[in-house]
Amino acid sequence: MREALHNIWLGLTTAEPLDQANLVLGVIGVWLMIRRTLWAFPVGLAAVTVQGVLFFRAHFPADATLQVFYFVALAWGWWHWVKDRGAAPELPVTRLTARGWVVTLAVSGAATVAWALTVGPWMRAVMPWRDAFIATFSVAAQVLQVRKQIENWPLWVVVNLVAVASYWSAELAYTSFLYAIYLVLALVGWREWGKALRAQGPAPAAGAPSATVETRAG
Repeated sequence: MREALHNIWLGLTTAEPLDQANLVLGVIGVWLMIRRTLWAFPVGLAAVTVQGVLFFRAHFPADATLQVFYFVALAWGWWHWVKDRGAAPELPVTRLTARGWVVTLAVSGAATVAWALTVGPWMRAVMPWRDAFIATFSVAAQVLQVRKQIENWPLWVVVNLVAVASYWSAELAYTSFLYAIYLVLALVGWREWGKALRAQGPAPAAGAPSATVETRAG
């Protein structure tokens, strides 16, 4: 444990400025999303841009390409939150239908298998199934988040739990620590959006978004 704490401290104090910016922008972006403010989108766009540069520099083309998807999803989400709120102060939080859950999980699961069997071997991934699960379910969570559906938060919780456990077992204490921060934020987000949903009163559940049906590969 002492060694793990030492590695976390080294990661926090010796990381390059771009890595530090990635962490700060990521945490601020998630916190703003928890608060359901439109500022989450420009900060999120900056965060995924920085992360894309980091992955590109580290020669991880698949992960860098994934940031392009996040960028497009955030840009679309920004437009969606503004356009579809109408005269209301903000776009309401919604829920998926049971069918929406089934479609989201089924497509995400299929994309996980496809990723693990294709991208994993191509990238010579050490843990292809872990990488595939984190990537595909992160995409699913991102789409649900920009559609302002509360189910994005339990998906982020599961993704971050898997990431924390897998990176810790791989003795990557600093990376595990970063995902632990996002895990806590996801739990807070789940609680806060739940409060907002209850405050809105009863509303019909939202169906599965078409983007979720089309994508599902995070």
